[in-house]
This record gives sequence, C-alpha cells and structure tokens, in this order.
Amino acid sequence: MGKPTGFLEFKRQTIPDRPPLERIKDWKEFHDVRDDKAVSTQAARCMDCGTPYCHTGLMFGGMSSGCPINNLIPEFNDLVYRGRWDEALTRLLKTNNFPDFTGRVCPAPCEGGCVLGSIEPPVTIKNIECSISDRGWEDGLMTAQPPEKRTGKTVAIVGSGPAGLSAADQLNKAGHTVTVFERADRPGGLLMYGIPNMKLDKKEIVLRRVTLMEEEGITFKCNVFISKDNEWTPSRLRKDFDAVILCCGATEARDLPIDGRDAKGVHQAMEFLTLNTQHQLDHDFDGSNPELNATGKNVIVIGGGDTGTDCVGTSLRQNCKSVSQLEIMPMPPHERAENNPWPEWPKVYKMDYGQQEAEAVQGSDPRKYLVMTKSILKDDDGNVTGLEVVDITWGKDTQGRFVPQETDGTIRTIDAQLILLAMGFMGPEKKIIDQFKLDTDPRSNVKADHEVYTTNVEGVFAAGDMRRGQSLVVWAINEGRGAARECDRFLMGSTQLP
Repeated sequence: MGKPTGFLEFKRQTIPDRPPLERIKDWKEFHDVRDDKAVSTQAARCMDCGTPYCHTGLMFGGMSSGCPINNLIPEFNDLVYRGRWDEALTRLLKTNNFPDFTGRVCPAPCEGGCVLGSIEPPVTIKNIECSISDRGWEDGLMTAQPPEKRTGKTVAIVGSGPAGLSAADQLNKAGHTVTVFERADRPGGLLMYGIPNMKLDKKEIVLRRVTLMEEEGITFKCNVFISKDNEWTPSRLRKDFDAVILCCGATEARDLPIDGRDAKGVHQAMEFLTLNTQHQLDHDFDGSNPELNATGKNVIVIGGGDTGTDCVGTSLRQNCKSVSQLEIMPMPPHERAENNPWPEWPKVYKMDYGQQEAEAVQGSDPRKYLVMTKSILKDDDGNVTGLEVVDITWGKDTQGRFVPQETDGTIRTIDAQLILLAMGFMGPEKKIIDQFKLDTDPRSNVKADHEVYTTNVEGVFAAGDMRRGQSLVVWAINEGRGAARECDRFLMGSTQLP
C-alpha cells in the first residue's frame, strides 16, 4: 500500500493548526487549511506492513489499539496516495458512517497501533481520514441516498449522540422508518454539546450531517425527554414502535464530595461546556459569553482528559484571567515505558490544543500533576475563592490497593473564582433505566452483551456509553452499528447489515 519506500523518504507531517494566539480570539475550528498534495505524500508513508494493526480494533491493557470500527486504513491510504480520492471515500464509508466526526475528535487509536509507529512516528491516519471526508463534501459526493424501499418496520432511537446517529443511519439504510428522540434543543448529543465548536464545528459539520440524514428519511424530535411523566413515555415508545434502541450516554458525572463543594462557582465541566456552546449558537458567535463564564476569573480545572482540555480552551476564549489544570495522576513519560509496549495505546506526555493555547498565553503547560484537592474555599456569601490542595504520591495500603499519600509540608491554597470538575463519568442516568425496568451490570451500565445489545426487555436494545460506560466516539459508532444490525435481525429474522 502507498509507496513502498515512502516511510523511508518522508517524515510525519500533520495538517498544521492555526497559531494559538490567533485561534483563541474566535470559536472556529483550530485546524488550518489542508494541502491535498501534502496529505497524499503522508499517505505514501503507509508501509504495506502485512500485519496492519491499525484496523484491528483490539484491546490491550484495557485500551484500544487499532480502529474499533475496523476502517481498512491501508486501502484508503493507498487510494489517497494514488489520487483516487472518490474511491477512498467509498472505501471509508463502508465502515465509518461519520468520518467527518472521527477525523476531528477521535484520539486515533489506529495511529497507536500503526506498525511504523513502533520505530518511527506513525502514519497521519486521522488527518488522512478527515481529508477524505472533507474533500468528499467539497466535491459534492456526499448526497442523500434514501433506501429504495421501506420495510414497514419502525424504530425509535433515544439519544442522538454518535451511537444513536450511527444506529439510525444503518437502520435507515436497511429500509426501516427511524425516529430519533433527543432531549436537548439540537440533535447531536455529545457531538453537539459535549465538544466545543473549535474542535468540531456544529453548523458546518454536525448539523450538515443531520440535515443529510433527514433528507434520507430519518426524523429527529428534539426537546423530548422520555419519561413516564411526559408525553413520550417508555410504554408509548414500546407500543408505537416495533423496536427501541437506547443510546442515552453515560452522563452521570463524577463529583467531588469535599468540604466547600456547595460553593457558588463550582460546576461540572459538561454544564460549563454545554451552556457555552448553546449560547454561541443562539447568538451566532457574536463575541458575547453566557452567564456562566470564565471572563476575568482565575479558573481551575480539576481532571484531565479531553473534557479538561476543552474547559481550558473554552476558558481562554472567554478571556479568563488564568487557567490551571490539576491532575491526581503522575506526569506521563515522554516515551513509551517498558510496561507500555507497542501496539498498546502509547501513554506518553503530549500537549493537546488547550494546553498549547494556555502555554502561548501563560508561558507554560497549565497542568499540575500529583495534586489532590482537600477542600474548596468560599467567602461569607458562599462564593468560591480558591482551593486547598496537597501534593501526593501513590502507594499501597494494607490491602495492596494503590492509594494517594499526602506529601508532608505541601498543603497550600490556590486562588480561584471558577472551578470546573472534569473527572469523568460514573455511568448512565438511572431514571430512564428504572422506567424501562432494565437490568444493569455491576458498574451501573445497562446490561446487554457486546455484539448482541439486547436488554432484558424484549424489543429494547442498548448501545454506546449507556451500555459500555464512558468511552470514545469511535466506540459509540461501533456500538450503534452493532445494535442496528441486531435490531434489524430482530425485526426481519435475518440481516445484511455489517
């Protein structure tokens, strides 16, 4: 695949980002304009390795290695290298319903599994995937393709995040009549309100795709909360539709039960991000900020990961006074550790877009490692004024479990007027689970086996983070496609969906 000697001739070069001090002045995507010739050159680095871990979707050490939706990456790399962009798009769409999403927000476990990556920087697979999709839209190849005939079967999908959208897309292709219910005012779920606009444009990317799906016959109903107390009840869904797929996500955020948690100015990260994106869309990115904002404040983000990075980038665009990010885990090494061999996902130090922007503004990476929050400080009016923190090390307790151990003499306070909790999610919200009377697993997720997706209630399926727990967008697409396949089998007795 690609050029046989390409990996020897060309160095890795990603599509450049706009300069940090420039891009924090707006909410546009932070990537710069791509160069198709340069992308083709990068595709030439694909090695024809013979054992392409990039598309295996295997799990090593509890993490993904390779593409969970099994994109046939060497094939589309070869086609891009040869300038056959149309065929590359056809190849990509066979396995990925939404490369315009994953090409922007996926952490690229495919690159972690790239064979070249075991000795050199890996192939820029994520950039190539995004370029194929974007060029397909630009060339007018992404057009509505409704099914030639309908089966007469109806399916309700609850939740319009990546799992719900991929399930809807697949079932619609099979000829079923699909209705997607979303409790927010706009479709997209996590894609709409969980990821900021500078990382995934809502109008140009997310709503463009939703519009295409509507043209293909899928119905979206927003501002609908499925509940026994509302118009659309679980029993009505089961009565009015032949099958139901629940893709409600894992939206129960992990909290921080410490002294001062009730202080004004302490918020869950997703509340902060959602309100900002909603405001920016409602006001057409006019430069104003929502009532909950970081303007002029010292901001502390507790927790790392993508959500923490998004809080950093959003705070900078709202003109915060300063932003810091506290992580309880140690700083990752700059190169793979001995216990993190290829093709495991590389647990190495990197700076994402938010940290790069903070460094450009403040002079250093905003992250502070091995720091634990002891209490939240507030004034007489209940407003947050800061944090009491302590440095820690990790050691084992008497039962052999790793626990944080405070370092003597390191207790200190940090000023803050806004604290954002970005510590991950505990699982799905219980209300809809209880009202559908669904069984759950020991982690509180809906009990439904992977590759089967059936719950204990006949005709009701579960997929995505609601079933597997907090995970990646690409895994949600995997699950949505799988649930659609099994739902189709349930409705028709057999299935031709992959």
